[in-house]
Amino acid sequence: MSSSDESLMLRYAETGDSSCFEEIFRRYAERLHAFFVRTGPPEHAADLVQITLMHVHRARRDFRADGRFRPWVYAIAANARRELLRGRARRPEAAFDLDRHPEPAVGPATSTAADRLVRRALATLPEPQREVVVLHWFQDLPFAEIAELLGASESAVKVRAHRAYQALAAQLTEDR
Repeated sequence: MSSSDESLMLRYAETGDSSCFEEIFRRYAERLHAFFVRTGPPEHAADLVQITLMHVHRARRDFRADGRFRPWVYAIAANARRELLRGRARRPEAAFDLDRHPEPAVGPATSTAADRLVRRALATLPEPQREVVVLHWFQDLPFAEIAELLGASESAVKVRAHRAYQALAAQLTEDR
């Protein structure tokens, strides 16, 4: 029987057992990569995965025994992405062309025309809405966990999601 994410993290924090961290890495690296690809410039996704997991390692003793790992790691990931984007805002760069830079394949699926349309539509959403959609739809997190990691109420997260899904539906209908 496999250990829960929480028990792995607690054992890693207490003992430094590297096999625990390796298992966390195995479970979360791909998920985090997909999160970063969908919420920001894809070319930074691999770096952000490494930065996030480095922060998990450094903050391992801050993980609470009564805490849930998944919202904790996504909160670290969201903060790492915001920090990177804040730094980029200080250094203007050329606009990112989604058609010239397709989403890197993380698994067996490759980018299709429909994938590009969805990515383009996601890119039009304000960051708080895009983040909720990616966490809910693509990362399969329940609204309660999203609220916890964003430090918002569950109803506020649901409102963001509702508005985002309406905007996406309108955008995707318009693109047909």
